[in-house]
Amino acid sequence: MRKLQKIFYCNAALLLIALLLAGCTGSKNEESKQSSDTDSAVQSEQIHNKTENSNKIGKDQLEPTTASEESATKASNENSSKESAMDESSETSSEEVKNEEKGKEDNVLAAYSSEKIEYARVWLQLGSNQEIDELNVRHISAGKPINPNDNTSASYPEDVIQLAGSRLVDGSVTYHGNGDGTIHVYNVPLRWDSADDLDQGVMQEVTENIIKNAKKVYVDPGDNEKIKQLIDIMMIH
Repeated sequence: MRKLQKIFYCNAALLLIALLLAGCTGSKNEESKQSSDTDSAVQSEQIHNKTENSNKIGKDQLEPTTASEESATKASNENSSKESAMDESSETSSEEVKNEEKGKEDNVLAAYSSEKIEYARVWLQLGSNQEIDELNVRHISAGKPINPNDNTSASYPEDVIQLAGSRLVDGSVTYHGNGDGTIHVYNVPLRWDSADDLDQGVMQEVTENIIKNAKKVYVDPGDNEKIKQLIDIMMIH
């Protein structure tokens, strides 16, 4: 009986020891697990902080670049606007200068009659010699003989103007103004050779051909300064 009690007590003691050992092992495992979870949480927080810091640094680095680009774009736009404004101002100034110059040119001839301006323009365009001492203007009425020294000469079909210098070498221009910027030019010599040696009717044929071959010519506006110079030496008869 005592022997059985001893065996029971021994088994109970062993069971108690086993339970104590199991409890200690579980406690260590729990502590180890808690320690591991704590370390994992700390490590995760550190990684999170590093990520935030990295993002912040990246953002800080990008912000100055973005601001710099915006500033450069703004400056470029401002320069483009200034250049455009300068170009427009330059074009406006150039146009104003041209208008002023044109106004001055028109004013140069404002004091002269349209007839004198026409005479000067015709000579400036058709006169054989531009270096003349004076510009003589003669009016010849329609019906007057083309060759005043020959009674067989054909007559002008319309009023004409004869322009000539002071010398024969200066040449002449005989024309009729049409009033539309054009003229009829007659190829009439300033001085006729003697008709004594010509056969009867030759002069009539020659002068009639002059009328038939009259040319229609458009008169250019010409240079106003040169026109003024011709008007200043003009002699109207």
